[in-house]
Amino acid sequence: MAKRDYYEVLGVGKSASAEEIKKAYRKLALKYHPDKNPGDKEAEEKFKEAAEAYDVLSNPDKKSRYDQFGHAGMSGAAGGGFSGGGFSMDDIFSQFGDIFGGHFGSAFGGAFGGFGGGSRGRRVNRGSDIRIRVKLDLKEIAHGAEKKVKINKQVACKECGGKGAKSEADIKTCETCHGTGQVTRVTQTILGHMQTSSVCPTCGGQGKTIIKPCGVCHGDGLVKEAEEISFKIPAGVSEGMQLTVQGKGNAARRGGVNGDLLVVIEEEESAELQRDGNDLIYSLFISIPDAVLGAEAEIPSVDGKLKIKIEPGTQSGKILRLRGKGLPDVNGYGNGDLLVYIQIWTPKKIEKQEREMLEKLKNSQSFKPSPDKEDRNFFSRMKRSFS
Repeated sequence: MAKRDYYEVLGVGKSASAEEIKKAYRKLALKYHPDKNPGDKEAEEKFKEAAEAYDVLSNPDKKSRYDQFGHAGMSGAAGGGFSGGGFSMDDIFSQFGDIFGGHFGSAFGGAFGGFGGGSRGRRVNRGSDIRIRVKLDLKEIAHGAEKKVKINKQVACKECGGKGAKSEADIKTCETCHGTGQVTRVTQTILGHMQTSSVCPTCGGQGKTIIKPCGVCHGDGLVKEAEEISFKIPAGVSEGMQLTVQGKGNAARRGGVNGDLLVVIEEEESAELQRDGNDLIYSLFISIPDAVLGAEAEIPSVDGKLKIKIEPGTQSGKILRLRGKGLPDVNGYGNGDLLVYIQIWTPKKIEKQEREMLEKLKNSQSFKPSPDKEDRNFFSRMKRSFS
């Protein structure tokens, strides 16, 4: 099933402010929260869908790319290895819990008995993102590409399985917060008692403390290691576009949520073809005899060589449009065109015999310029060719 428009999901317009987007998400999160809809798979999917939409629309960079490229700007191609969503419950609770004031219950009168209930009140770690740049030539941009990169990243320590402790017995429930990951303070004000919650200073929100740290990772649960990652890049991407490979960034401490691999696209300059949006432009130089008599010419394209016909009497500056031979639109709205800009090559040096031949033609009536209105109106011709 195709993804719904993120603005439609949250029920806001494209001009909605950050506060309006946040308010819309809070309303949906309250409505479809799992604690309010136990066992309701449809509500759970709507809860995740709303979180995915908020993740994009609340981030100025992601929102800008989504407004420009739609879902393809966030995820590349369906099933292509990129994902702008795919949130798990822990992802949502760890990333967006702060907009509810730390606990879902504290923000909404304790309706759900804590954010997500039970262990979800604890802080969930998230690994940091890794950003890389990938170069693509026009052929790869035209057809999409599969890339492999080898990067040094933080991964779970194999010695302790990412726990950070020598054994399970060396992990204890935090005595300060008693496993909740938070401490609550009650203060007296002129309005009465005020209750506030904050991250436990002893365990950092984990709810547990390590008695004997692992000798390899020293309690961190992470080590540096090289990893080869494969991913697909959709056709039609452009310079500066950023795509996300979810969960392939740095691992999180002690079994948290992995960060993402952010892939920034770089276009390699072509020696023959120039890109203008989804159109490609090629400058074809032809000789004077070919321009007069007509000829066949071979030109490059992203699909290999193409043959085109040069009509007799072709003027310099003529533009031939080969429809659909450009680059595909990243959102799947068809292909651009290949525009062939014809220029007549004037030799800079000629032999004596050639000069004599040209002298004979110099005064020929056929070789005297006699442009018509169409020939003179160069800018109208250019405008028509590119429209």
